[in-house]
Amino acid sequence: MAARKQYPLRIDPEVWAAVERWAADEMRSANGQVEWILRDALRRAGRLPGRRPGGGDEGPSDGGPTT
Repeated sequence: MAARKQYPLRIDPEVWAAVERWAADEMRSANGQVEWILRDALRRAGRLPGRRPGGGDEGPSDGGPTT
């Protein structure tokens, strides 16, 4: 597994509380949820290396919600 970059995050308490609730709903840690949100946004914008927007990797296999 690749090493992970540690980064201190300043975030509004209400936003953090919402992330924690969302993470709990998805059975993830808050850190895992933040990473998923960022990866999803990067994928949708076509900014992940080797990926393009609308590349057909939508759905349950992307680790996101199934609804």
